Amino acid sequence: MSPAEQAHMSKTASPPRQIIEKKQMQDFMKLYSGLVERCFMSCAQDFTSKALTGKEGTCVQNCTDKFLKHSERVGARFAEHNAEQMQGR
Repeated sequence: MSPAEQAHMSKTASPPRQIIEKKQMQDFMKLYSGLVERCFMSCAQDFTSKALTGKEGTCVQNCTDKFLKHSERVGARFAEHNAEQMQGR
């Protein structure tokens, strides 16, 4: 391939940085929205006050803690799996 063709291929093969960053932000917002919805549906019980009750506050804290711990564990397992795959090559 000519240098011009290689340059064209490299441009079309990998998306620009802005597209990747936009996709990452969309994925984060989708994840965050899902967490908010899940914890709200599980924990919000009393709609007569703007403030959370003690029980609701504890529930929200536990819900978000579980989510974060789960995310950390999945990330660690994914990293372990990738390391195994790289060593196997």
